Amino acid sequence: MTQSGLLPLQHIQSLPSWLAGRVAAKGRGLVAEALAKEGLKLMQHAVLAATAEYGPVAQAELGRMLGVDPKDMVGILNHLQGAGLVVRAPDPADRRKNAVTATAEGLAVLARCAVLAEAANEELLGPLGEEERGRLMELLGRVYGR
Repeated sequence: MTQSGLLPLQHIQSLPSWLAGRVAAKGRGLVAEALAKEGLKLMQHAVLAATAEYGPVAQAELGRMLGVDPKDMVGILNHLQGAGLVVRAPDPADRRKNAVTATAEGLAVLARCAVLAEAANEELLGPLGEEERGRLMELLGRVYGR
């Protein structure tokens, strides 16, 4: 028994960090399943979104922005380019670097992914009413430090 009178596993499962992690894992799983309908994984989706928002953007800058190892970024971009969602071309500012730009199809996929991600999050928050959802988002933002 712990000081709180709970058994060890019950104690762990009563911690906010445990519960927040479980909810986050459930949310990631729902979104990952939704994005798979468009042939994307979570990080591929993030790279496509960053490219759409900041492009044309240097490949190395994308990696820094998202915390992706350069070798992994190459694989992600190879997938996105192979699917026709981005193009890589010499960066006009520095021809030694590649600049990545989202294609029209990439932007269309991104729009469809936004709808899918919203639906997945709707499922995640399904047990909550509108006021509870707003309060949860406010509290999560405070805990996160926003």
